[in-house]
Amino acid sequence: MNTAADIMTTEPVTVTRDTTLSQAAKLLLNGHFNGLPVVEDGRLVGMLTQSDLISLDKKLETPGYFLLLGGAIPMQMPGKFSKELRRMAARTVGEIMTSDPHSIKPETTIDEIATLMVKERFYTLPVEKDGKIIGVVGMEDLIKRLAAQE
Repeated sequence: MNTAADIMTTEPVTVTRDTTLSQAAKLLLNGHFNGLPVVEDGRLVGMLTQSDLISLDKKLETPGYFLLLGGAIPMQMPGKFSKELRRMAARTVGEIMTSDPHSIKPETTIDEIATLMVKERFYTLPVEKDGKIIGVVGMEDLIKRLAAQE
């Protein structure tokens, strides 16, 4: 059975926490990537996806309040609103990346990868060995495998 090691892209394009969002967006577009691993000293520390960048343009939902005895009481946690504000004002990858992303091992099977992609919506999966990132498996890698079967 084929594994991640058989289909992964070796020497993947990566970014750091300090990479600007503009630079990361260009890498995603030019490379036709859905996501980019965020690394520090060769170790995976996060993942930046197209969805992370798109979420910067979503409508900001202002928290509702209700009045009780002359005081305003927020209907959602105030921290959630400030977190969204900080996220929307982000300028670097580290400010919006998903920390502690899901990764796979070189021996992860194709069916396990496909299941993660479909069920968990992980469209780019970093491949780690001995704590270091050694490759990436994206949806296109699975499709290339199917196209090569004829």
